[in-house]
Amino acid sequence: MLTTERLILRAARQDDLLDLHAIFRDPMAMRYWSTPPHDSPERTQENLDRMMAATDPLLYFVIEMDGTVVGTAGGHGEGEVGFILHPDYWRRGIVQEAMRAILPHIWNATSLERVFADVDPNNTASTGLLMALGFHETHRAPNTYCINGVWSDSVYFALDRPTS
Repeated sequence: MLTTERLILRAARQDDLLDLHAIFRDPMAMRYWSTPPHDSPERTQENLDRMMAATDPLLYFVIEMDGTVVGTAGGHGEGEVGFILHPDYWRRGIVQEAMRAILPHIWNATSLERVFADVDPNNTASTGLLMALGFHETHRAPNTYCINGVWSDSVYFALDRPTS
């Protein structure tokens, strides 16, 4: 578990299902995600099961604020980082605060030399956040995701392990 001034960053638990489903069913939250909004809690349960199984070391966290799960953030896959936040909590610096705690944890818990993020180029909030965290754009690719028959592109960002 990691803590910041406003947040608890912790492992996912089964009782997070309804809060997570509220995020993953929301079309605004899922606008730039790699899957369509979840149509049932059972679909969200699949994600939750993966999150609960991936704990050694814990790199992907539930973001809890004032006792409510408001998002997720951290490392998933080999070196990839990502985040999602319920729209009711957008523009409050929550993900930046979470990632400023999570990135040092990733460096301490792994031997990764670099982490990367894959973002829809139209998602200016996430691209701006990544740049504020020190990520730099590495390349772009067209037609990387097809959601409900609509293709989207990707812009890739990377952050190297700090040298000091």
